Amino acid sequence: MALAVSTAILAGCTAQYRNHGYVPPEEDLQQIVPGVDTRATVEELIGVPTTSGVLSESAYYYVGSTVKHFGPKKPEVVDRKVLVISFDEASVVANIEEFGLADGMVVPISSRVTSSGSNIGLIRKLFGNIGQLSADTLLGGG
Repeated sequence: MALAVSTAILAGCTAQYRNHGYVPPEEDLQQIVPGVDTRATVEELIGVPTTSGVLSESAYYYVGSTVKHFGPKKPEVVDRKVLVISFDEASVVANIEEFGLADGMVVPISSRVTSSGSNIGLIRKLFGNIGQLSADTLLGGG
């Protein structure tokens, strides 16, 4: 009995990491060629995105986060990646960029084509909302 209780206590003191969202692996991204592939081929190769461009549908956003849960403490986002695939007016891939989270700042990890910077505002919003949303506020209670 004492062994079961001490095992349960120790399990509560161990950090648990959970992954949320989806960012395609690099080997899948290597198959996408800017200037050649289209919105349809991107969906076929790596799947439907987490979200798309809010105003103009000019980009796909794949978002993945790792959250640390430790006992009664508030969950902490320890890593977040945002993959942005931008399209031109003809729905052809124009740019592939990946952004990460470092000390609460948006950090470009890689880019296949020089960025125009047009997607930075939405990405900052994605990173800026870490820990600010709760079920209560989403359901209108707060």
